[in-house]
Amino acid sequence: MEMELTNNLTDKNIEIEKEQKNFLETTLGGIINTGLDAGIKYLLPDFIEDEIINIKDSIIQNGFKEGLNTAIDEVLNLGKSALGIFTGKFENIEQMQKAVETGGIIDSVSKGLDSALNKINENGKLSSSITNVIKKGKNLILDNISSNIEEMIVDQGNEIKQFENSINNWKEAYQNQDFNLMENEMKNINNYLEKIMPLENLIKEARQVENIHNLIKNNNKNFNLNEMELEAANILA
Repeated sequence: MEMELTNNLTDKNIEIEKEQKNFLETTLGGIINTGLDAGIKYLLPDFIEDEIINIKDSIIQNGFKEGLNTAIDEVLNLGKSALGIFTGKFENIEQMQKAVETGGIIDSVSKGLDSALNKINENGKLSSSITNVIKKGKNLILDNISSNIEEMIVDQGNEIKQFENSINNWKEAYQNQDFNLMENEMKNINNYLEKIMPLENLIKEARQVENIHNLIKNNNKNFNLNEMELEAANILA
């Protein structure tokens, strides 16, 4: 039994770690992509949209995209090691923030951009005048990306607070046996879960609430749950 519990715990850690990795690859990747796009538009104001797209595509297709997810993984792993996170998963947003800062995500983006631009110069996909403008204005792109990452972390903190408020509102509605309010807060909870980074304690609490909610809903809104049903709701979370 002990071995089975240990394996289940390990599997759960791996699942949470994978979900967090996917979340950060998507979120940080999107921020970097947007920052690159905005930077090119600012540095080359006389170029039309199609030309900007072609320039950006050339950068992405010349090694920038391939190295991005690898760079994000390496940065997060380095940050986790520096923070002594040996479970593989973040417990809170503060840990994620410190890992991103410690791991040097901006330095990795800078190196990836340099590498792509050098490759473009070698194969002549863009004129050297364009790549030189981007190289000279690289810090503007990096500053924009850094600012947007900081904004994302702040937004995550706010979203988590809103999530926790909805959890508390649901619990209060449950005590008052107000199912309509519970239903509204359940929708809010699920909406916030789609926006925030997967954190084990938040997911577990949301699932406990959802299990109890569904028990009441499927039992004709009967709030008289016995101890066995409540215990099962906690175990299945």
